[in-house]
Amino acid sequence: MAAESVINGVDYGPLAGLLGRWYGDDGMDVSPEPDDTEHNPYYETIVYEPADDVDNAETQELAVVRYHQLVSRKRNNKVFHNESGYWMWDAEQDLLMLAFSIPRGVSLVAGGRAAREDGAVTLQVRAAADDPDWPIAQSPFMRDNAATLAFERSVRITGGQLAYTQTTLLDIYGRRFDHTDENTLQPQSG
Repeated sequence: MAAESVINGVDYGPLAGLLGRWYGDDGMDVSPEPDDTEHNPYYETIVYEPADDVDNAETQELAVVRYHQLVSRKRNNKVFHNESGYWMWDAEQDLLMLAFSIPRGVSLVAGGRAAREDGAVTLQVRAAADDPDWPIAQSPFMRDNAATLAFERSVRITGGQLAYTQTTLLDIYGRRFDHTDENTLQPQSG
């Protein structure tokens, strides 16, 4: 994983610790079922790559990290989550942004901050369907059948380890449900 925050002249700040390939096999997905709750142990790979910097309207400069996450159920090795997106950092505002899409007709832009403490970096972002600054977009089918109302993700990078938790508030099967995922990942070569 990247030890320095400046790579090829771009200061990635709190995002630098993400860079590389990560693997974890202790994941737990808690998701809704029509009449119950399902607990799915999973394993995953996340690849984070530097995507240089961009400027917006010649005034905002962002350091950008591109990523791809593949998550598979342990019981059948089937991929059940495939996510592509970007982490962005505005150094001047010390602002984090996360933009991603999943192939279910859902995309979002989340915002938040990074915290640095005791050698660890924690990235925290949020989005909500009704938030004018950090919105969630979804297809009509998803809006009407499995609406994403809110999303939170916290990623902690420390000692060569990446751990995350996330909660997605869903309106599904006639009820609201906190769909949660968490895992701890280690650097993976290759």
